[in-house]
Amino acid sequence: MEISPDTLIGDIVRDLPGGEEVIKKYFGNGCFTCPGMNMESVSFGAMMHGLEPEPILRDLRELAIN
Repeated sequence: MEISPDTLIGDIVRDLPGGEEVIKKYFGNGCFTCPGMNMESVSFGAMMHGLEPEPILRDLRELAIN
């Protein structure tokens, strides 16, 4: 799976083993009940939580290559 700032949070949770834990680490549990997770990207989620997207993307990419 290729991870970019535009990758949808829902795709990560569904398709990347361990991705759910990374999303939970940075965004909390609220993403899993939010219908927006299937429309919102990692960069959008980071902005909404006042975070820089790069650390999140780094953690997700590490999972994707392992």
